[in-house]
Amino acid sequence: MRKLLHFVLNRIFITAILVLMQLAFFLLELSIWSSYYVLIAAILRLISLAVIIYLIYRPNNPAVKLAWIIPIMMFPLFGGILYLSYGHVIISRKLRNKIQTADRLMRKNMPDNKDIWQKLQAENPAAANQSRYLKEYSGMAVWENTNTLYFPDGLSYWKRLLEDLETAQHFIFLEYFILEEGTMWNEMLNILEKKVKQGVEVRLIYDDFGSVLKLPKHYEQYIEKKGIQCVAFNRLIPFMTVILNNRDHRKIVVIDGKIGYTGGVNIADEYINYKTVYGYWKDAGIRLEGEAVWNFTAMFLQMWNISRSTDEDYAPYRYNFNKLVNANGYVQPYGDTPLDGETIGENVYLNMLGYANKYFYVFTPYLITDNEMCTALKLAAKRGVDVRIVTPGIPDKKSAYWLTQSSYQNLIEAGVKIYQFTPGFIHSKCVLCDDEMAAIGTINFDYRSFYHHFECGVFLYNTDAVSDLKKDMEETFAVSELMTLEWCKKKFMKLNVIGPILKLFSPLF
Repeated sequence: MRKLLHFVLNRIFITAILVLMQLAFFLLELSIWSSYYVLIAAILRLISLAVIIYLIYRPNNPAVKLAWIIPIMMFPLFGGILYLSYGHVIISRKLRNKIQTADRLMRKNMPDNKDIWQKLQAENPAAANQSRYLKEYSGMAVWENTNTLYFPDGLSYWKRLLEDLETAQHFIFLEYFILEEGTMWNEMLNILEKKVKQGVEVRLIYDDFGSVLKLPKHYEQYIEKKGIQCVAFNRLIPFMTVILNNRDHRKIVVIDGKIGYTGGVNIADEYINYKTVYGYWKDAGIRLEGEAVWNFTAMFLQMWNISRSTDEDYAPYRYNFNKLVNANGYVQPYGDTPLDGETIGENVYLNMLGYANKYFYVFTPYLITDNEMCTALKLAAKRGVDVRIVTPGIPDKKSAYWLTQSSYQNLIEAGVKIYQFTPGFIHSKCVLCDDEMAAIGTINFDYRSFYHHFECGVFLYNTDAVSDLKKDMEETFAVSELMTLEWCKKKFMKLNVIGPILKLFSPLF
């Protein structure tokens, strides 16, 4: 039943149904010229016209506007309905008030750390400008005194996470997009149950839509019976009812307020290669220990307060680091929400592209970008920056894979180097710039991450994880295939005929 529900709610399925309905209405208009059908068709066309006018005057990326206006004009009967269902965020006043209240509480509990920012400003003005942007628009402070440990694969991430979960004494917070029963989750759940019996407070948020094929129905009730507080985010009936497209794509773990995790790794066996689906699954994660973990604690509690309609105080979950951590560099975890009109995830990448002098390296499973990002990548390459992007060699979604590959030729012609990860599927979301700056988290180079999902990441400057990420990237280039213009020309039909058509609908993927 849940598999059928997931299929029925799939955007591509609904799009196909709307197109078929458009054709059916057209045939009805030809065969039965009745006022009933004419009236319905007229109302639907007016909705589409109103949506087009709204898009024209909306302060949004022109490429995104065009990507929606063209399909709406092609299918005027149901194009407007399609946009209202998937492209437009409808926020009730009640929900908006809850979000604003939670945001004010989060910002109230976030220190300014102006002294740390001034030190960063003296060391690197570009990194300081990035940090200032994140403080202003995500509300998250920059920190020192935080150790960083980079994981080049899901297995090493999971093994260390199990060790850290065993050490918890006060609380454990977990927030994931995908949760699936299997070896990975079962071993974690055994530890969580044991910790609950020891008096440790455990909370779990998982995205219901992201896990709809992975878990039994009402799984959150099963978890609650074990003493673990649980929220199934983005269900069909709670506060995100009409916003199915806005999912919680974050991956956050906080242990006692002093250890934090994020990255691309979800809780399912393919992420640790215990189950092989698309060849070798390459992912990345990062472990923080120190004062910067407070940002993840605040992000989790903000989402918890919105989901549970509470205004719980953050203070009891703030760890007091009496002894400062001996660590290098600056660390700034940050979040992004689709409900504020600010594309923080994309802007972090664009800022780093603008700052790059020597190189700009990217790991991403999807390369489905708007014109702004594509132009920035090409411009960086044209001014001599070594721009390299690693995408999957084996796809998890054919349509997204074709869209990704349809961007190759345009970028390669500008000097961007694109590699396909030969061993399998790369799910890592990492950016590295000039041996100094990096961003590691959950944010893909695609419309979903930039515009539709709740996301998170960590901005790093001169930390240990930066050099470890570079080593991993160099090793990954060595086992990946460099794409060429000759390769693109051999794929002419897919890349130059089907690809551009798919791009018209790229916001739907």
